[in-house]
Amino acid sequence: VTLKESGGGSVQTGGSLTLSCSSPESDQTWGCMGWFRQFPGKGRELVAMISRYGTPIYGDSVKGRFAISRDNDKNTQQLQMNNLKPEDTAMYFCAGDYTYLKVCYPEDSEYIYWGQGTQVTVSS
Repeated sequence: VTLKESGGGSVQTGGSLTLSCSSPESDQTWGCMGWFRQFPGKGRELVAMISRYGTPIYGDSVKGRFAISRDNDKNTQQLQMNNLKPEDTAMYFCAGDYTYLKVCYPEDSEYIYWGQGTQVTVSS
């Protein structure tokens, strides 16, 4: 099962981007789906995850600016990123699993399915 990301790119400070993630090969509804990001030389950090039941969690640095949503029928999820800042510049990875939790785990080690990543660059 693979996850496919789209929507990365370059914007100026204050701009918006929408990231999308899909899994065309999966015939089972995903449990938790969402995003982690990685800065050069550092580990991955939580951006946002959303449970099968629609409950989201967010990393502290993106609360109030990013919003995650999902379509269970299409097995897709989107991350709307608003008011982007240069410190949001990173590689963004879609992650998921088939565990039906009410609230997703915030640790990247809990997820075994990953996309290849999409770059987001915010210039000042």
